[in-house]
Order: sequence, then C-alpha cells, then structure tokens
Amino acid sequence: MHFRRSFSGRRVAVLGVLAGLSLAVHTLEALIPPLFGIPGAKLGLSNLFSMLALVLYGPLDAFLILIARTLLGAAIAGNASSLLFSLSGGVCALALSAVLIRFALPRVSYLAINIAAAVVHNAVQVLVYVLETSTPNNFVLLPYFALVGVLSGAAVAAVGILILKRVPERIFYMKITGQDTPGGVI
Repeated sequence: MHFRRSFSGRRVAVLGVLAGLSLAVHTLEALIPPLFGIPGAKLGLSNLFSMLALVLYGPLDAFLILIARTLLGAAIAGNASSLLFSLSGGVCALALSAVLIRFALPRVSYLAINIAAAVVHNAVQVLVYVLETSTPNNFVLLPYFALVGVLSGAAVAAVGILILKRVPERIFYMKITGQDTPGGVI
C-alpha cells in the first residue's frame, strides 16, 4: 500500500474518476433486483472504488469517495433512508479496512480484508435498520446478509486486485522528486 502525501492535479483527477465510477455503479446497482430475494441485498460493486482509493491514497481519500457516492446516490435516488444505511455501513467498513490494512497486511490478504469489511457493512446496516424500526426480530436477517457480504466482498476484492495488478501505476501516480513531474513514473 502506498500512501502518497503529495497533492497533485493527477491525484484529484483520479479521485474524481473513482468517485464518478462509484456513483455510476451505485446507480446501476439500484436497478438490479436484490440478491437471493433479500430486500436491500446488493453485490456492492460501488465499494470497489472506495477500496481502490484506500489502497492507493489512504483513508481520507477513500472517505471522500464514500461521502460523494452516498450523498449523491441518495440525492439521485431520492431516498434519504438509503443514505443512513449506506453511510453508516460504509463508514464502519472503511474504518475496519483502514485498520486491517495498516496493522494486519500482509499477514491478512486484501481478499480477507474486503470480505470482513463487506460483512461488517451489512451487519451495521441490519443494526441500523433494527434501531430505526425498533424491530429486534429483524436480526434474523444477519446470517443472510453475512453470506451476501462474503460473496460480495470476495467479488469486489477479486476485481480490485485485478485492477491493481493490470493498470499501470503511472496512471495513479507521478514520479515524486520533491514535486510531481509531468509524465513521470514510479
């Protein structure tokens, strides 16, 4: 994992592209029927872009992408309750991912980190739903959402790992020699 401290136009552009892709995938996923017929169960591919930002640039950049996606996604869908679920689950999953990447990598793989984050994301969403509706009986959904989290976390991690291996690093970074230089590579 590389945390680049320099602030460049390229970094802002890459983060803008990641945020835009995240929002586009989030909007498309809203059109797909729920997985396994469980209301609210999605693959969560839009989380891929937050994870890429976390790995490439760090927690703050990933958090900004998460905020942009959830706020704009809720505004586009016209669904304020989705903001509550997405934001709470996303923040907890991102925090867990950042801690695991910082302290457990390389002993724990990106795949395992992403699966843990997806399961936590779904568990927090169920918890928020139970708290919002005062229906503790809905905790019965946890095993189903955990299964969806394992599957979606694995899928998102696989795509993310493929992107990190196949996309040249120069797309994300420029050579740092005290300042960014045009066209430089690491």
